[in-house]
Order: sequence, then C-alpha cells, then structure tokens
Amino acid sequence: QVQLVESGGGLVQAGGSLRLSCTASERTFSRYAMGWFRQAPGKEREFVAAITWNSGVADFADSVKGRFTVSRDKVKNAVYLQMNVLKPEDTAVYYCATSNRWPAPMPRMYDYWGQGTQVTVSS
Repeated sequence: QVQLVESGGGLVQAGGSLRLSCTASERTFSRYAMGWFRQAPGKEREFVAAITWNSGVADFADSVKGRFTVSRDKVKNAVYLQMNVLKPEDTAVYYCATSNRWPAPMPRMYDYWGQGTQVTVSS
C-alpha cells in the first residue's frame, strides 16, 4: 500500500510563494511518476504538474507554466511543488498522487492519492 502525505499549504498573498511537499512510502519506487492536482470548491480536480521518478521529466498545466516547478528527491522519497507568483485562482486543495503512466495529465491515470493540503491565495 502506497501512502502519500502532503504538507506545506497555507495562506499567502497574491504574488507570494509556497512550497508543497509530498512524502511517499518506500513502495513508491515501483511507480513511474508522481503528479500534483488541485481541486477548488465546486470544481473538478485538475492537473497541475507531474514528474517521472527516474529521469525527472516534468509536465505542467498551461495555467501554471512559468510559475510552478516540480522536483523529486529519490533518497527522501519526496516530491516538491514550488509555487511562485501565486494568484487567487490558485486557491484549492492540492493533492499528490502516483501513476504508472506517462504522460499522465488526468486523475484517472493515478492510483494512490494523498489527503491534500489547502492553499489559499488572498488578493
């Protein structure tokens, strides 16, 4: 059973930055990629970014390109989402998840999910 735990969410003003972390259990080595999704109230869960474990190839949603970066630490079994120039529309619960597929921009391509961390951007 893969377990994922997100952290790093919080309240930030527009233009600010946050760094989200996702720590995975050891069995995550068997997964090909890690992704970040977000879900705002009343909206569907949407893709934010993803990265492959071995090669570090990254993929981003158009809405965050140039503002967000994603990285992984294979020693710590962790994936990070660095969010810069945050906007009020980035407000959502952010989830990390694992996938055996690439590219993997859709929630149905992921099998294990964390509990989420709230990000709130004030204007």
